[in-house]
Amino acid sequence: MPEAMLFDLGNTLVSYFYQAEFPAILRVGVLAVRDYLREQEMLHVDPEVMWQAVRAEDHEAEDHRVRPLEGRLARIFQLEPDEMARVAGELCRRFTAPIFARGHCYKDTLPTLQALRAKGYQLAVVSNTPWGSPGALWREELRRLELDPWLDVLVFCTDACCRKPAPPIFQLALAHLQVKPKRCLFVGDDPRWDLAGPRAMGMDTCLIDRQSMVQDTSTASIQNLHELMTVLQSR
Repeated sequence: MPEAMLFDLGNTLVSYFYQAEFPAILRVGVLAVRDYLREQEMLHVDPEVMWQAVRAEDHEAEDHRVRPLEGRLARIFQLEPDEMARVAGELCRRFTAPIFARGHCYKDTLPTLQALRAKGYQLAVVSNTPWGSPGALWREELRRLELDPWLDVLVFCTDACCRKPAPPIFQLALAHLQVKPKRCLFVGDDPRWDLAGPRAMGMDTCLIDRQSMVQDTSTASIQNLHELMTVLQSR
């Protein structure tokens, strides 16, 4: 029986977007940053150069190292270090605003977290962030969604400087929880990040497939978090 439950965030506990929807959200975020820089008389690039840079930045590192949002935006908008230092926080907020505007908890999220807490499980979120956006903003987001009181540990890729499935992000979560991997169950929606990574650390896994889109028979699979209780009873 596990002692700790580790959850992915997007499409596991909270609905934000699916991969096919991200290009449109990215465009809104980039334009929000552009408009702010224009207001501050700090816009140095023309539209064609800006969008070329956006396309060049729209990838993650092959070795899973985090490519921080602040650096991406500085390169896209050709901001000098002293300029970026003045506006980095606001630019990140403008960029992530359209993501957070879409965020809402699934109906099964809070009841499940409350039930697990009542049974004595430690609860954690271990999540990558879009474009390496700051973990501090995501902690604010979890407070906005009123999930923070039910979670013992929050670890985002920017905290570990590595994205799932790389080991450092899981190692950091385990260190905070003070629990061995074999005493953990990881629940997530993406086999690439949420199955391979935890398994390599020695954790048990459970795939949540809310839209019945993933074909993976290598682990327990559920369509909603209420079904997690049945999975736990079998462990």
